[in-house]
Amino acid sequence: MDLNYTVSQVAPIALLPFFAFVINAFIVKRFTKLAVAISCTAIFLSFVISAFIFNDFFFNVYSADYHIHRVFNWFNLDSSLGLMPFKMGIYIDNMTAVMLLMVSGAAFLIHLFSTYYMADDKRFGRFFVYLSLFTSAMLGLVLSENLLSLFIFWEIMGFCSYSLIGFYYEKEGAGNASMKAFMTTRVGDVFFLLGIVAVWSVVGSVSYVDIYNAINQGLLSGNVEFLGLSVSLATFAGVCIFLGTVGKSAQVPLQVWLPDAMWGPTPCSALIHAATMVAAGVYLSLRIFPLLELGGLLPLVAYVGGITAFGAATIALVQTDIKAVLAYSTISQLGYMVLGIGVGSYNASFMHLITHAIFKACLFLSAGSVIHSLHDHHTHAHVQEMPRMGGLRKKMPLTFFAMMCCTLAITGAPLFSGFVSKDRILGDALLLAVDAGGAWWGPTLLGFGGALLTAFYMFRMMFLSFFGEPRDKDLYDHTKVEKFSINRNFPLLVLSLFTLGLWFSGSFTGQGLVKVPGVENKEWFKTTIVKPELSTLGKFRTYSSDDFSQQPTPVQTWEKSKYDSTYGLSEEEAHHIHHIHHIGAIISVFIFLGGLFLAYLMYIKKSLNPSVFVNRFSGWYKALLNKYYFDDLYIGKMIQKGLLPLNNLLSNFDSKVYDRYFIDGWATVTRQLYRLSNFIDSLFVDRVLVDGTGTSVRFFNVILRTVQNGKIQFYIFVLFVVLASYIYRVTNF
Repeated sequence: MDLNYTVSQVAPIALLPFFAFVINAFIVKRFTKLAVAISCTAIFLSFVISAFIFNDFFFNVYSADYHIHRVFNWFNLDSSLGLMPFKMGIYIDNMTAVMLLMVSGAAFLIHLFSTYYMADDKRFGRFFVYLSLFTSAMLGLVLSENLLSLFIFWEIMGFCSYSLIGFYYEKEGAGNASMKAFMTTRVGDVFFLLGIVAVWSVVGSVSYVDIYNAINQGLLSGNVEFLGLSVSLATFAGVCIFLGTVGKSAQVPLQVWLPDAMWGPTPCSALIHAATMVAAGVYLSLRIFPLLELGGLLPLVAYVGGITAFGAATIALVQTDIKAVLAYSTISQLGYMVLGIGVGSYNASFMHLITHAIFKACLFLSAGSVIHSLHDHHTHAHVQEMPRMGGLRKKMPLTFFAMMCCTLAITGAPLFSGFVSKDRILGDALLLAVDAGGAWWGPTLLGFGGALLTAFYMFRMMFLSFFGEPRDKDLYDHTKVEKFSINRNFPLLVLSLFTLGLWFSGSFTGQGLVKVPGVENKEWFKTTIVKPELSTLGKFRTYSSDDFSQQPTPVQTWEKSKYDSTYGLSEEEAHHIHHIHHIGAIISVFIFLGGLFLAYLMYIKKSLNPSVFVNRFSGWYKALLNKYYFDDLYIGKMIQKGLLPLNNLLSNFDSKVYDRYFIDGWATVTRQLYRLSNFIDSLFVDRVLVDGTGTSVRFFNVILRTVQNGKIQFYIFVLFVVLASYIYRVTNF
């Protein structure tokens, strides 16, 4: 069966929030509640349309390689000749359908929660204006059919992130954090744009379909010269575009901006820095996976992801701010997604993107619920420090339930979604390490190590916040008992419901060990979202139309996909894969239990004193508190001791050399040349050429008047003189 959505049918998904942004920008000051209602309604309608598309793809088509590609000419750079048309359009496949549902659904629940969290803020309406623009840009990015339009929406999200991080602009830290995020991500964006130009220079297009076909035809296999080195064009373009992922998804070494982004309101942390924007970089890498594979970049990608996953998890161990723990957790989980791409675990990486977006959005909203409830009546500030909490499960049972479900999911507890998605990434990494060996053991061990640390620091957060006796009795006593409300608890409970693994696999565990009656062996997620193979990329086709609403006739049909537990391999090879994955799952369970038990001993039973480890590993502890000195390296060394002195040197050169000699000095030269030219003009031009010409004319005029005076006597006299001179000359010769 073919689905033939047109651009006009799909565009409202992104345009509805955009129109809400435009309308609210004008009315938000006078009609704040109306503006908020418009924002929430717009994103809800986007969710409804996305749900219809998801239903069509997964219940009507159910084909792994089915896609809808529609393009139209947006404008021509040379309108008279029709040269270089700029095309826009949509590209919808199974991955797009899932992303649309996740982004719009999470965004709606976050909008709903924000009506509770931001209700007393003096800039309540403005916050929703930014949210509408951001959700519009993210949905436009997901629908984009080419890298250039994706980059446009990518930059709009960067602007929204800058605005929301610095939302409390009266605080110096918020302003610094927004600038830090903006400038750090720009580093990756510059390389991303360079990669787009590199692809366009060879392919003549940056559409996904054209790039896939170009790869299939070998157009990107040639070499280019860069910094004196000859590298594959696929390698060069792949590295540049992947650096965009490094910046936007906060991977090493550009991870420093995300923790400081917690200066923004907590709902924006849930939407931008957990569920959507940071996931955009991973989504980009999944779209260009064939380019990364062709360029031989998967080992690099795997190591970047592994180092990020483990490194961020270690820093989370020492954080005391509840949002800081979640921020470093986000960086670590994004590292797992990138690690999955590097080891070829395409399906599991995307699944972890979706599962993480759900449970991390819920975690941030739950943290927002906690922060909003804990009000220090002495300083009139909300409390985020976990050492001041404790025993909150009695005061906030619904928030505790949602946060515990999400903690079980992120730590990889069996039956929960994180176990399914993250276990598959680690299983594929272990499989690659066992089969290929060598360098592949590095990211594998980093991944398993990060999983152990994740279980420990997440349960540390839960134990410090919700268990034990209140450590700040006054703060606890002033905390009101939580009561159910639609805009506070409903979003948390809905998101926590989808932390179960059965929504994403044919079993509770994802290994087929605990089957769900009527669902086993269907594996809808694994069946319909598959890794693009270079050998099959030539099948992609473009349905072009200059009409925004025209529905072209399909030229290709697809059959429904069926789950193949053997992966198309022999029985022996498939058994080997399942065996390694089962070993990885068992290791993951022991890692989860180990992290949980260690956190229990330290923070519930208190038989282990954390200060013992702090004193024994004081050097490492100091490094963790200073975030491995990345900020000191970038700000203290590169900027303050490198770029600022260079800036001062250039400034001094500009003012003392360029301005003085080339600008002011040229003025002096100009004045001297003016004086010289003025002297020449007055002496030679005016006196000699102009005045002298007049004098000579007057002089010859006197002579002529004297000679030609009209008197006959004078003429006879001249005649006699001439004759006398003639006779004289004749007689002498």
